[in-house]
Amino acid sequence: MLDVGASRGQFALFASNRFPEAELICFEPLPEPRAILTQLLAGRAEVRGTAVGAEGGTAELHVSASDDSSSLLPIGERQVAEFPGTQETGTVIVDVVRLADVVHQDMPGPRLLKIDVQGLELEVLKGLGEQIRLIDDVFVECSFTELYEGQALADEVISFLLSNGLRLVGVNGAMRATDGAVLQADLFFRRGSGT
Repeated sequence: MLDVGASRGQFALFASNRFPEAELICFEPLPEPRAILTQLLAGRAEVRGTAVGAEGGTAELHVSASDDSSSLLPIGERQVAEFPGTQETGTVIVDVVRLADVVHQDMPGPRLLKIDVQGLELEVLKGLGEQIRLIDDVFVECSFTELYEGQALADEVISFLLSNGLRLVGVNGAMRATDGAVLQADLFFRRGSGT
């Protein structure tokens, strides 16, 4: 399992308890949540202190007052309006890796990729390159309206995954705006028939 945007380990803890034999690799660029994640998992996962994107290198991370809302994209006005307390408090330079340099044929399967990166979901997926064929399941938070400046929206992520042989098989955790519009949801994709 690959947990991209692991934060304090909310998903990773569930995953490591539910699938104790699975190899778990977590990516979290911010030091404070990464320290909590590392302590929480106590050796049950490999924790990497990097962001993930379409290209390797370094990038500016926009740090939110609520650190799990931090992003490589600027935090948008709609995000702050709908989720008070998520305004930017500063920036830091972080290392960025591509999943194509992490995912390989010898990794035991099935392989699950979880992505929660505040608007950079499509860039993370593009960073897999041809290695996307090695991913069996994808669990990804997608937005239906722009919360981070320049982010890809759900339809673009869905189209990309469909074109790479992954079908949408579930939608969970829809978050609504004050006007009732759906802002974002967790989408689950499976390779092949989805059965």
